[in-house]
Amino acid sequence: MKFQELEFNKQIIDKTIEKGFDELTIIQEKCIPKIMMGYDVVGQAETGSGKTMAFCLPILEKIKPREGLQTVILTPTRELCIQVKNVFKDFGKKLGIRTTSVYGGVAIGPQIKRI
Repeated sequence: MKFQELEFNKQIIDKTIEKGFDELTIIQEKCIPKIMMGYDVVGQAETGSGKTMAFCLPILEKIKPREGLQTVILTPTRELCIQVKNVFKDFGKKLGIRTTSVYGGVAIGPQIKRI
């Protein structure tokens, strides 16, 4: 299945093309349609399989810009937190969606202010 076949916002599709993504990976093909229909999904796949995009893109599709905090993603590590934030930031920029990350080991004040 191709990203262009999904019923995503044009900016999301354009960004997938810009990033060189054409075909969905197996995890994306199995998860994205279910998430878009409102189902809860648990998936497991190897590193580099597109898991982050599999859940980020459907969430971005549903966020309403400038309507306050709408999504919280919990990750087990700082590195994964930053990775997820970067995908949301990259794909959400043209949609007017703001993204931040919160994690330990750094000053909490600036993080709270960004929220």
